[in-house]
Amino acid sequence: MTGSLNVVVGITGGIAAYKAVGVIRSFVLGGHTVQVVATEAALRFVGRPTLEAISRNPVHTELYEGVSEVRHVAIGQRADLIVIAPATANTIAKLATGLADDLLGNTVLASTAPVVVAPAMHTEMWQNPATQANITVLRERGVTVVGPATGRLTGEDSGPGRMEEPETIVEAALSVSRQIHGGQGAPPHDLVGSRILITAGGTREPLDPVRFIGNRSSGRQGVALAAAAAARGAAVTLIGANLEVAPPPGVATASVSTVAELQDAVAAARHDADVIIMTAAVSDYRPAAVADTKIKKETTGERLTLDLVKNPDILQSLAASKTPSQRVVGFAAETVTDEAELVELGRDKLARKGCDFLVINPVGHAEGFGSDRNTVVMLSRGGDIVMKASGDKMTVAHRILDALV
Repeated sequence: MTGSLNVVVGITGGIAAYKAVGVIRSFVLGGHTVQVVATEAALRFVGRPTLEAISRNPVHTELYEGVSEVRHVAIGQRADLIVIAPATANTIAKLATGLADDLLGNTVLASTAPVVVAPAMHTEMWQNPATQANITVLRERGVTVVGPATGRLTGEDSGPGRMEEPETIVEAALSVSRQIHGGQGAPPHDLVGSRILITAGGTREPLDPVRFIGNRSSGRQGVALAAAAAARGAAVTLIGANLEVAPPPGVATASVSTVAELQDAVAAARHDADVIIMTAAVSDYRPAAVADTKIKKETTGERLTLDLVKNPDILQSLAASKTPSQRVVGFAAETVTDEAELVELGRDKLARKGCDFLVINPVGHAEGFGSDRNTVVMLSRGGDIVMKASGDKMTVAHRILDALV
């Protein structure tokens, strides 16, 4: 495949349908051909003339239109990429069960193209177990889910369920296309011949056979970096600490749990690496002693005091012992929200660690760890800002690699 992508933008019946206009416009301005498949409910929110003017193509809605050209399957067969924005709870349920009672459902079933959905609904609908189960099914089938974001909804409601912004959805969709298709949207093969070592996930330090001290890192950003680097031609080794997501195919992977195990695995793999990217969230402390049996409250009383000792600083050690040709990239998660304060904390940590680059990102109860998106600022050794990025973690991964290249 060369040239532009043939993108199908599916629009379903939610108030966020107005934002689909921005999605269509971004694809068109990027040189891609856009076919809009709208449900009847979607046209209650956004008019057909608007969608046709922005997409520069007729809008498809009826299952029995264009029967002679078998349009109900032809649109999907010709698609390079399918983006459904907004995706309502109803549409997500139909996709998960394979229903095809409208043109959009037929288009998805008849296509082998990657599918990206951007959910949009009220918080209660998004958090409903049925919706969450349907989302899990779609993800297991390879569908990319972008969002939803947390923010103001219709009426006075606010919370998770807000459709992601158009630019975030488009960037995520093109990132998916980069991994699958050649041509427009494909990643540059600018890392061919490079050997990259990436750590991901969160370490766990055992207290006893059933408990541990850990953190909320899922490993998504590190796994995205491994997939992105491999797509760009690098030979990638991924060391995963308690990953909550599957490693990308074609990437050499090792599994660890504690900081000591991570340190040993990095030491064994570091010498062949041109670039070492330390995205893993590492426990700063570990218990001085690990109980052989479960610690019981009946024997500890009202208070339990833990004796913790500091873990080795793997990033600092790597930076101090790297070869002149190696580049070491550190990650730092901070709970501040002000960017100036975030950058200042990053510069202090960069000076202490001595690595070549430091990627800093704000984290919180609903941000950073465990989510599908990230916001980062990347600093060079001298403390200069070399890149800022916000979006899905695959998009952020490519932006980090762009800066390294």
